[in-house]
Amino acid sequence: MSADARPSPSPYARYSLAVGLAIVIAWGLNFPLQKALLTAMQPEGFLFLRFALMPLLVIGLLLHRYGLRWPRVSSSDAWALVRLGLLGQGLHLALSSYGIHFSTPFSSSVLLACGPVFTLLILRAFGIEKLRPAQLAGIAVAAGGALLFMSDKLLAANWRASGGDAILLLAAAMFSYYTVAAKPLIARHGAVLVMCYASLAATLPVLAYAWPVARTVNWVAVSPLLWLGTVWGIVGIGFLTWLAWGWVNAERGVARTAPLIYLMPPIAGIAAWFSTGEQFTAPKLMGAAITLAGVAWAQFAPQPKARPIESVLPLD
Repeated sequence: MSADARPSPSPYARYSLAVGLAIVIAWGLNFPLQKALLTAMQPEGFLFLRFALMPLLVIGLLLHRYGLRWPRVSSSDAWALVRLGLLGQGLHLALSSYGIHFSTPFSSSVLLACGPVFTLLILRAFGIEKLRPAQLAGIAVAAGGALLFMSDKLLAANWRASGGDAILLLAAAMFSYYTVAAKPLIARHGAVLVMCYASLAATLPVLAYAWPVARTVNWVAVSPLLWLGTVWGIVGIGFLTWLAWGWVNAERGVARTAPLIYLMPPIAGIAAWFSTGEQFTAPKLMGAAITLAGVAWAQFAPQPKARPIESVLPLD
C-alpha cells in the first residue's frame, strides 16, 4: 500500500460527530434522571435492577456476535476480567450511584469528568508514563478547582453532599483504573468481549450486595414514568450509548472525540436547573470551570512515550 493510501471511511463516518454530540447530550440529561431514580428506589434498588437486566443485554450481544461459541480466554486473563468487573464495573457503578444520590446532578457531572486526571496518576504510579510539567500543572489546577467547587458545601458543613462529592471522586478513580487495566485485555480480545465478560463477572456479587435493601423498596410506589426512565437509564444510557460511543471513537479517533466530554457538565447543569432547581453560586461555577480547564490541560498536554501497560500493571 502506498504512503498516501488510507483506509476508506465507512459510509456513516460523516455522522459520527452528530452521534457523538447526541450521546454527550444524553449523558448530561441523564444526571437529573439518575438522581430521581436513586431517590425513588435507593442506590441498592437501582443497582439491583441494573445488574439484573444488564446480563440479559450482554448475553444477547454475545449470542448475536458469536452464537453459542463464545471466545475462550486464558486463566490469567479470566482472573484479570473478574477483577476488572468487580472493581471497574461493580465498585465504580456502586460508588457513582451513592455519590449521585448524596450530591447534586451538576456536581456529579463535574467530578466524574475528573477521570483523565486519575488516569494519568495511575499511569504514573505504575511507571507506565512520566508526567511532564504541563501535565502536573494541569493536575494541580484541577485539584484546586475541585476544592473551590466543593468549598460552599464544606464551609456550610453539608457533610452529606460533601461526602457524596468525595465518593464521586473515588468513583472517577475506579473508572480510570478500569480504563487503564482494560487496555491490554482489549488489545487481545476486543472491547465488546472485555466489556461483556467483565460485566458478567460483577453481576452476582452486586446482586447479592444490593438485594437486602432492594427487597425493602416500595416498588409499587415507583411511578410509570420513573419505570420508563429506569429502562432508558439501563438499556439506553448504560448499554446502547456506550456501544455507540465506541463506534464514534473508532470513526473519529479518541483524540478528536474526547473533548466532547467537556460539554457534559454544562448540559447536566442546565438540565438540573430546569428539573430540580439546583442553584449555582459564583464559587461553584468558577470552581467547575477551573476544574474542567485543569483536566483538559492535563489530558491534552504533550505526553512522553508510554511503556506497554501489560509489562508493568499487575493484571494476573
